[in-house]
Amino acid sequence: MKTYLAKEGDFERKHILFDAAGLPLGRLAVKIANKLRGKDKPTFTPHTDTGDYVIVINAAEVALSGRKEENKIYTDYSGYMGGLKEYTAAEIRAKKPERLVKDAVWGMLPHGRLGRAQFRKLKVYAGNEHPHAAQTPEIATL
Repeated sequence: MKTYLAKEGDFERKHILFDAAGLPLGRLAVKIANKLRGKDKPTFTPHTDTGDYVIVINAAEVALSGRKEENKIYTDYSGYMGGLKEYTAAEIRAKKPERLVKDAVWGMLPHGRLGRAQFRKLKVYAGNEHPHAAQTPEIATL
């Protein structure tokens, strides 16, 4: 019996909708990363992008446990001397709440060409509105 390896065109991509309101950030990010990679499908192939498109709404209402709101630090580095800026999770939530979800998911994807291609299929929105209604996304269950 030969090992099955998925090729481009052998599988169908769906649109999956996640509502992040009140869900723990880490647990949500694991589910999203698995959907983006296609690990929940029987056709999963590690070196091929077999995952689905993922839409996340209400990213501003994602839950952080413990004291992570004040203690968790996000960094931006410009590349210049003295160009390191640090922000707490509360500051990030106030300015760009989508970044909380995107950074958590990015850390769970492969860091290379394949991971970047999978990450591009992630769309995150701070509020309840999204422009992907025409794709009729399936609502994900956690």
